[in-house]
Amino acid sequence: MRDSDVLENNPCVSRSALEAIHSQVFGWALSRCNYEQQLAEDLVQQAYVELLTGKARFTGESSLRTFVFSVVQNLARSRFRRRATHLRLVHRAAPVDDVSHFEEPQEYSALWRAVRALPARQRDIVELVFCRDLTVEEASQIMGVSTGTGRVHYDRAKKSLRKKLEYEQ
Repeated sequence: MRDSDVLENNPCVSRSALEAIHSQVFGWALSRCNYEQQLAEDLVQQAYVELLTGKARFTGESSLRTFVFSVVQNLARSRFRRRATHLRLVHRAAPVDDVSHFEEPQEYSALWRAVRALPARQRDIVELVFCRDLTVEEASQIMGVSTGTGRVHYDRAKKSLRKKLEYEQ
């Protein structure tokens, strides 16, 4: 790592390392935002700001990719917690009859419909392991659960998917 490449407030992170994982980070952010590109861009930008300012400090205890995925995950949770509270307040003030704009407009294959039907933690671990090429241990760390819990979610997800996909054939 060249000294000129290192982030001033995060000395264990280099710009080139962030550039190397950017597409993976953006893909993870997209999935955290229900594939809304603008929200994903905002999440990634906010994650990078946290890294640049040192608010999110990487110490090398995990891989950089795992760390940045965790930052994005935490920012998404925080953002959507606030958004859900806001929507509940708006709904109480003026109930909305047409909620079609909240529905997913895209069609998915049988596999992705089955994945989307999984409970949230099972869905997350399947995406992290199969789509983002992480180990169960890394995925568990990003999700904020123990490796044992991650393995349980992973095993249950695989069994559930196998059962759903066999039933559809």
